[in-house]
Amino acid sequence: MFRTRLISAFVLVALGLAIIIPGGPVLLVSTALISLIGYFELMRVFKIQGKAPAILGYIFTAVYYADLYFKFYPYLELLIVVFLILLLFVYVFTFPKYHADGIMAAFFGVFYVTVMLSFIYQTRMMKHGLYIVWLIFLCSWGCDASAYVIGKLFGRHKMAPVLSPKKSIEGAVGGVAGSFLFTLLYGFVFKPQLEVTVPEIIILCLISSVGALISMVGDLAASAIKRNYDIKDYGHLIPGHGGILDRFDSVIITAPIIYYLAYYFIRG
Repeated sequence: MFRTRLISAFVLVALGLAIIIPGGPVLLVSTALISLIGYFELMRVFKIQGKAPAILGYIFTAVYYADLYFKFYPYLELLIVVFLILLLFVYVFTFPKYHADGIMAAFFGVFYVTVMLSFIYQTRMMKHGLYIVWLIFLCSWGCDASAYVIGKLFGRHKMAPVLSPKKSIEGAVGGVAGSFLFTLLYGFVFKPQLEVTVPEIIILCLISSVGALISMVGDLAASAIKRNYDIKDYGHLIPGHGGILDRFDSVIITAPIIYYLAYYFIRG
């Protein structure tokens, strides 16, 4: 299993480099596909896959990503409002075919997967985005790896004993510290490309640390949904890791945080 996970991780890194470095349409289409697959996984868990509310979610995802690129509609927030109104139309005029839980699940899925993951693309396309975008992965997957190692070595106090018994407070501290150190190293290696000073590198490290803390919430939230619906993994697309949501659970919540923190502190 470890060997499978390791091979899959290397493949994911290679694919990540291949789609993030070019940016533009390549990254946009790739992120949209990842979002669609993640949305599919979530709708299957909520048992509304293939039904009208979920189909509206797929349509919204396609329109939302097209608008990110072509910018044919300046108010993305209104698109989300329109999507909610359409869901309510379906709910009301087909009543009692769909339960309120299904309507709310379709809306939650679009915001949780489609909108949140789109910040990978949006971060990449900001000023110095080619280098800033990697903070999303440094503070999510870097935190995950560091927390695992430190937790294994020193973990004594459970962080969420009912939800995730293997996660420890010591591991969480190690995850944040690991993200800080990874970003510090990254900042100095790519200092000329980022056009940042040493104090700004420290700001990047702090941004990454905040992202690392929040990434743990994303990880635990995804685990909580799986516990609620009694499933082990969201899918089997990535050998040794599960589905898209199993691998991107922390990235989903980290991406918008890194985008906005980087935008306000390193002016995009």
